[in-house]
Amino acid sequence: MDDRHLFEETVSSEQLFDGRVVKLYRDEVILENGEKTIREVIKHPGGVCVLPIDGDGNVYMVKQFRYAFGTVLLEAPAGKLEAGENPIDCGIRELKEEVGASADEVMFLGKMYPTVAYDTEVIYMYLARGLHFSKQSLDPEEFLDVVKLPFSDACRMVQRGELPDAKTQLAIIRAKKFV
Repeated sequence: MDDRHLFEETVSSEQLFDGRVVKLYRDEVILENGEKTIREVIKHPGGVCVLPIDGDGNVYMVKQFRYAFGTVLLEAPAGKLEAGENPIDCGIRELKEEVGASADEVMFLGKMYPTVAYDTEVIYMYLARGLHFSKQSLDPEEFLDVVKLPFSDACRMVQRGELPDAKTQLAIIRAKKFV
């Protein structure tokens, strides 16, 4: 099937904001019917989440305050990709920093586009097994608690809507066939 007719041609692009994590653009585009419209796009460097599961079937997640939602969420350990960083290297780094663990095996679970309408962020998801624990090394502005729970409980929490974070939900669902 030829999808070329669905593509939008960018006529102009103006950067409105240049932040520490995101950049905001206002683009003018031409639609399939020849009309022009505006698209606002947040450019994000992408991120990684890692679902660490030990040999006893426990998953290690982190609880942290999420300012945008004004609440504490339970999530898979995750972090932002640095410029030019390989996603698996980011995942290994975040596992060490947030959980204080390394893994014998880190398996790619896929990628997701969390907000396709206006954000370029891509999140790469990994499963970590064969865990070895040492000490956390959190970033200076990072405050979180590590929570250990049976993987089966995490699966039930997804089904009951108790884990609203999309990357965490999808990582748990994808990891299920390997646990």
